[in-house]
Amino acid sequence: MPYRRLPNTDTARLKAMKQAVSVSMKVSPYDLAFTQQTLLRLKSFLPLFEQSIQRQKQAYKNQVERSKTYGDLTKKARLYISHFFQVMNMMITRNELPDSTRTYYGLLENSKNIPGLSTEAELIEWGAKIIDGDQQHRRDGGKMITNPTAAIVRVYYEQFKEAHIKQKDLQRISNQTLAGVAAMREQADEIILLIWNEVEAAYENQDDDTKRQQAIDYGLKYVYRPSEKKKMHSQKLNEARMELLKEAKLKEENSETLSEENQLLLFNRNN
Repeated sequence: MPYRRLPNTDTARLKAMKQAVSVSMKVSPYDLAFTQQTLLRLKSFLPLFEQSIQRQKQAYKNQVERSKTYGDLTKKARLYISHFFQVMNMMITRNELPDSTRTYYGLLENSKNIPGLSTEAELIEWGAKIIDGDQQHRRDGGKMITNPTAAIVRVYYEQFKEAHIKQKDLQRISNQTLAGVAAMREQADEIILLIWNEVEAAYENQDDDTKRQQAIDYGLKYVYRPSEKKKMHSQKLNEARMELLKEAKLKEENSETLSEENQLLLFNRNN
């Protein structure tokens, strides 16, 4: 026997509830297989749940649409911050700047290592150190570091930082709307279960096949187990074989009948 399977996605939940509402609009209240109290609860909850899902989808769409631009700005900021430190080290190697220049930018005086820039937090940290450190370096009479200058780094850094703030806001909104949908799922499942139980109870005196078919009209879903599917497949194959045998037998009988008629016709002609 197939078993009933409740919806496990938001799309399936919406479909199940909308199907129940659709049926309620086609039949009289007296013929409806679930109670008016449940119908009122369904109609009150369904619009709120649907709106919550739509808000979540839109919030996620906004986040995804902005992610490419944000990714490009992040790469640009990383490139220019990294290049600034590389150029500074090359100028120190050519004796155009003293080793102590590194300390203005938060680096160890004798270390040629480029700071880690793999995370957003590291980009924010080291971009700020370049901007603040370069101002102090120039005030102290230090030679300007060029190609890129700190001013150029600042342009790409601030673009990245602004996009970072916006992206975090979009992520926060997306997470909030997702949490809002999640908080309503338990109530959605409760209402669907109530409807399905009442529908099955309304048709409990019917035979199994009739009961299932009537329940399916209300949106109930029935699933066959793998062993049942295999058995049904075997039955269909057997039925198909039997049908082919019947057709073959019928053709054979028709052929024999036609042969007898031809022989009789030939005999009549000869006489």
